[in-house]
Amino acid sequence: MDLSALGFDAVVSDGLAYFGHVSDAGCAHDVIRTGSGPAAARSPTFKWVNTALGNIKSAIVGTYRAISSKHVPRYLAEFEYRFNRRYDLASMIPRLGWAAAHTPPMPYRLLKLAENAG
Repeated sequence: MDLSALGFDAVVSDGLAYFGHVSDAGCAHDVIRTGSGPAAARSPTFKWVNTALGNIKSAIVGTYRAISSKHVPRYLAEFEYRFNRRYDLASMIPRLGWAAAHTPPMPYRLLKLAENAG
């Protein structure tokens, strides 16, 4: 995939090995190594990434009593749903009601398959 064709000129990352493939996709890759600890978290380059990660952690820990690794994909999906609709909070409940009313029931055995496939 050519990332430059999608409008990406450069990708900034912390140097995780996965991002090495960004250059192969026709995009400049700027690596900023911040180290670890509180000083790294204050790096202005990654301010919004760190803010989003903090919000995810707060939302999950503040909502659930215990965190189960097998349910993490569901926790993240719920956060994603709320995050993507954060500018239209008034419509969240009506939209959820509409989706619930128009979605056929799913047997428990199929719900369990989704957990096992994760």
